Amino acid sequence: MVLLENAQHVSRFIALANVNNPAKKKYLYAFSIVPLKNMDPAELVKQPQDVTENPYRKSLKESKKDKPAAAAAFQEEEPASQFFFDLGKKQQQGSVRKRHSEGDRPTQPKQPRRPPQPTGPCWFCLASPEVEKHLVISIGTHCYMALAKGCLTPDHVLLLPIGHYQSVVDLAAEVVEELERYKAAVRDFYKSRGRRCVLFERNYRSQHLQLQVVPVPVDRCSTDDIKEAFMVQAQEQQMELLEIPQHTDLKQIAQPGTPYFYVELDTGEKLFHRIKKNFPLQFGREVLASEAVLNIPTRADWRECKYSREEEESLTKKVREEFEPFDFTLMD
Repeated sequence: MVLLENAQHVSRFIALANVNNPAKKKYLYAFSIVPLKNMDPAELVKQPQDVTENPYRKSLKESKKDKPAAAAAFQEEEPASQFFFDLGKKQQQGSVRKRHSEGDRPTQPKQPRRPPQPTGPCWFCLASPEVEKHLVISIGTHCYMALAKGCLTPDHVLLLPIGHYQSVVDLAAEVVEELERYKAAVRDFYKSRGRRCVLFERNYRSQHLQLQVVPVPVDRCSTDDIKEAFMVQAQEQQMELLEIPQHTDLKQIAQPGTPYFYVELDTGEKLFHRIKKNFPLQFGREVLASEAVLNIPTRADWRECKYSREEEESLTKKVREEFEPFDFTLMD
């Protein structure tokens, strides 16, 4: 599971036995420490796969009962303004940096941003021995494109960073720039084949960014139909899926480490859900596979519709050849 509150440091608790205990249980533990100043901000708030909530955390109501009224003013709470469109905090940080530059406080040189390293084997880091390279369609400088495992349609692809990044909000500027070029190229590719482009990301129980890109035939349904399908299914599962301004950067509404689900339609419309708990892992596929969109409900779970390696190689080769006229990496 992932933590429910805003992104913050994760603590590790290790229980050790007494020294020289009769049962000979482990009483020593060795570990290496990396100074905070040498760590990437995204790495500081990264949540491991087996993270759990603090068992001693009190509810907000209990905290208010325990604290006297006089101390309530010092209680740290999230601002009451709507978090989706409140950019006040960002502007305030900018003003603090400005004051520092005017000589109030000496500034330290900015540490170069480097991708966080995976905590274990990663199936999507291109340099990883676990990655299935026969699915790769195109490779850029910072990103690559691959056929989706158990794809919904024969040209359902993934856009992924070559380095290890957990989500879109973790990406460095140069990676975002190339990712946008890939998104534009795939949209043009689908459009030439009479298909709409639907992108979605699930930053929940995943350690490497996977931007799912699915084509939907134009004559099958409209963009409004696709949008309504997401909204209806979210409502049925009691999820708050909200529309956000088209030109809004996800980094403005979600900090690194924040679990979320995100959809981008071919019109530029964007849908966002801030995940708290019990989010259905196949939600994006379930909506697109539903009768309202692609009408292939048996392919909602990728594990139930995997191809053989030979079939995957054949599909990848076909998409690679068809995508070639739109592949900017072959033109630069």
